[in-house]
Amino acid sequence: MSMKVKTRQVDGITILDLSGRITLGEGSVTIRDAVRDVLAKGSNKILLNLGDISYIDSSGIGELVSAFTTVKNSGGELKLLNLTKKVHDLLQITKLYTVFDVKDDEATAISSFSK
Repeated sequence: MSMKVKTRQVDGITILDLSGRITLGEGSVTIRDAVRDVLAKGSNKILLNLGDISYIDSSGIGELVSAFTTVKNSGGELKLLNLTKKVHDLLQITKLYTVFDVKDDEATAISSFSK
């Protein structure tokens, strides 16, 4: 199953609802392109909803870090929403859980962005 991205806007925040697998190749490229597209459109507050991500490999983790860095370097914020247990455990093991701002519900995540 390839990765799919749905984009929506809530209160000036761009939410990318991701589903499928984030793996080397298509999945990681899809995230990169989606984040760059959002930045190119002038929005730099991005919430990645990972609730429907079934699997993520090391290149997917690398792509999340890359997206985080790209957004941060453009003066924006990137946060993660709805981690599955597998993704949560993976971020804990790699100690990236402390790098990302992770939220469990959308309303809290949206209100946490700076205005």
